[in-house]
Amino acid sequence: MTIINKSHPEEFILLGFADRPWLELPLFIILLVTYPLAMLGNIAIILVSILDPHLHSPMYFFLTNLSFLDMCYTTSIVPQMLTNLGGSTKTISYMRCVVQLYFFHIMGGTECVLLALMSFDRYVAICKPLHYTLIMNQRTCLLLVSTVWLTGITYAVSEATVTLQLPLCGHNKLDHLVCEIPVLIKTACGEKETNELALSVVCIFILAVPLCLILASYACIGHAVLKTKSSEGRKKVFGTCSSHLIVVLLFYGPAISMYLQPPSSITKDQPKFMALFYGVVTPTLNPFIYTLRNKDVKGALSKLSRYIFSPKRNFVDIKQNS
Repeated sequence: MTIINKSHPEEFILLGFADRPWLELPLFIILLVTYPLAMLGNIAIILVSILDPHLHSPMYFFLTNLSFLDMCYTTSIVPQMLTNLGGSTKTISYMRCVVQLYFFHIMGGTECVLLALMSFDRYVAICKPLHYTLIMNQRTCLLLVSTVWLTGITYAVSEATVTLQLPLCGHNKLDHLVCEIPVLIKTACGEKETNELALSVVCIFILAVPLCLILASYACIGHAVLKTKSSEGRKKVFGTCSSHLIVVLLFYGPAISMYLQPPSSITKDQPKFMALFYGVVTPTLNPFIYTLRNKDVKGALSKLSRYIFSPKRNFVDIKQNS
């Protein structure tokens, strides 16, 4: 037990915005509103994708995975944030920090690759419509999603495990709201250039490569749209793809600013605001982005709401009468 206590602290102190206590109450209220909103929005997307037969397609299968992932993503950090912002205790036990570290990065790494997979699905649907059902069959979709989750888990487990081996030299204060790899590396003592390099290299594969695939997919989609003579066809493609592009920008922008630079060069408040953005803001906005810009999802949500408020009618009846 003595060896364990020397190798790592029993708990971490999450400083958060301790130097600006006036920020804590507004942030606590914002999180208290956005967290249930994110959960309800993503649950609604999952329900309509399962219940409405019109949404039984690869596109909505991947969207269901994104919604489930976002629910896990925001749940991995928001309860801890609420505890710290709403109370005088700013600590987190070492084991809870480790669990948070793994879950937070599993969800983040998986979302990076899943967004690339969703762009590939749009590329096949728009650029190769005649072969779409053949290429994106059920078995292939399951295999692709399994690969995406496995990639995210592999990234998180390997990078987090290496980070946890770093000596902390008695330091147990993290200038952050959550346990995150770049902040732990920055807090560690001794030689950590190797860890910084390893993080940068791994993040090139988990962030930069998927982003390049997304850009390549949309370059091909843009080329195909320019050749489309139908204005209705262009509008439909734009409506389908613009939602995904907005989500990509909201997620990749903050993530790249945090993970594709050495942890030692990260500014004091950057990790806090970036974690709030890609861990809270993006999962909250995603359901609304996909709902407001997608007629199929809006229609399915309308059916679901009528089903909820009309207990004597079942979902099938509503679908048949709509």
